[in-house]
Amino acid sequence: MSTLLPTSAPGTPGPGAAPGSVRGNAQSRKEWLPEALLWLLTAMLIVAHQGTVLTLAFPVLAILTGLWLYFKSPARYIGFMWWLWFLSPEVRRLADWTKGAFTPTSLIQVAPLAVTMISALSLLRYYTLLSQRRGLPVLLILLGLAYAFLIGVMSSGPLAATYDLANWLYPILIGFHIMAHTREYPKYRDTIVNTFIWGMLAMGGYGLIQFFIMPQWDVLWMLGSQMNSQGDPVPMGVRVFSTMNSSGPFAFAMMGAMVFVMAATHRVRWIAAALGFFAFALSLVRSTWGGWVIALLIQLVKSNNKVRVRIVASAVLLAGLCVPLLAVGPVAERMQARLSTIVNLNDDQSYAARNEFYATFAKTAFTDVAGEGMGATGTSTKLSNDGGQLGQYGNFDSGVMNIPFVLGWPGTLLYMSGIVWLVTRAVLASFRMRHDKYVSACLSLSLATFAMLVFTNSLVGTGGLLLFMSVFSILAAVHYEKLNRRRTLFRNGGTD
Repeated sequence: MSTLLPTSAPGTPGPGAAPGSVRGNAQSRKEWLPEALLWLLTAMLIVAHQGTVLTLAFPVLAILTGLWLYFKSPARYIGFMWWLWFLSPEVRRLADWTKGAFTPTSLIQVAPLAVTMISALSLLRYYTLLSQRRGLPVLLILLGLAYAFLIGVMSSGPLAATYDLANWLYPILIGFHIMAHTREYPKYRDTIVNTFIWGMLAMGGYGLIQFFIMPQWDVLWMLGSQMNSQGDPVPMGVRVFSTMNSSGPFAFAMMGAMVFVMAATHRVRWIAAALGFFAFALSLVRSTWGGWVIALLIQLVKSNNKVRVRIVASAVLLAGLCVPLLAVGPVAERMQARLSTIVNLNDDQSYAARNEFYATFAKTAFTDVAGEGMGATGTSTKLSNDGGQLGQYGNFDSGVMNIPFVLGWPGTLLYMSGIVWLVTRAVLASFRMRHDKYVSACLSLSLATFAMLVFTNSLVGTGGLLLFMSVFSILAAVHYEKLNRRRTLFRNGGTD
């Protein structure tokens, strides 16, 4: 793989660049210009304390930028989509801060979801893929979600059901978008790895600022949103969530970034990994700690001896850089308290609550044949309750039970059949791509994310994006190699 550059920075041709190279770089400049203008305008409005204008302008400009990139540069669209998930929550907090008051709902929150849903256009444009062998698992998944949506409209109302459907749907839409553009697999690979490495550098660095300084806009948001689970809004008292909404999605993003480090070649990856690892540890999200360990173990098993040495050396380097910092002062106290709950599960209130939840709710979840439908769990319950408060099942800690409870038996059978089919194909396909480090990273990340279903519904939200993006990247890599072999045979007149 060539040296990876940030998706926001265009390359510049050398003195001896060919005319085609110059044209390519000119095209690259055109592709990143709308993104740069969006973030520049956002920064200017924040500095000018125009929070109200920013709240209205940001989602509109983000959607327009997303549409432009979708048609002009489908691969860069994926990178832009991830940057919105990474940074939009912080933009929202800065907008509130410049207005001088917390707002319970903000239009800025719409931007990442709306831009991600643009990928639905790929489903409309390339729907014929659903009738092909590689598209059949997606068809099963969509049928399962459609069933749950109809049930949800009747039980929770159309607004709650539609919002929940979007959260279940957009990860698979992004995966389908990647599958539909298999011929551009190298661009997607480079864009995704670049986005996560540079995202880890930015979010990891800001996460440390948040932990040690605690900016006032983050304090305002924590107090206004009453996010008690994120710790205290004081220096060294918060569970790091960096630029994202909470420590859970942030930890998922950092887990993905640290796995993709193995596929990157840019020099900044080690600085990014050190900052990301430190912030990841300070998020105190144990399920993603476990997910990262699973991903590393899978990479060790899957890789050859040379890559194994590299993985072990990378882990030792990260430990050497970060463990001394995590083992002194107040940071050490927080880390030791959290780590002790892994060893002494009897004293862990979260573990006890989860056990009790499994014991008392399992029968309800697995015997609800029809299912409760979309809108029955999570933040979507705010849309079906008076006063905008979370409903009875607003906090749902188990993906294993969330899926049958929402989708019912018919929906679960269709949905999980499609996912198991996809994951199985990705695992088998990965053995044909041993030379591709990105494929190995995607395999370990997808299996680790899937294993985390015990703790949370990792098939939706940030976890779902990571899983489906990784699975479809593997399948795209294999299909791209197949197309290359066919082109080679055609050029050679059908002979090897």
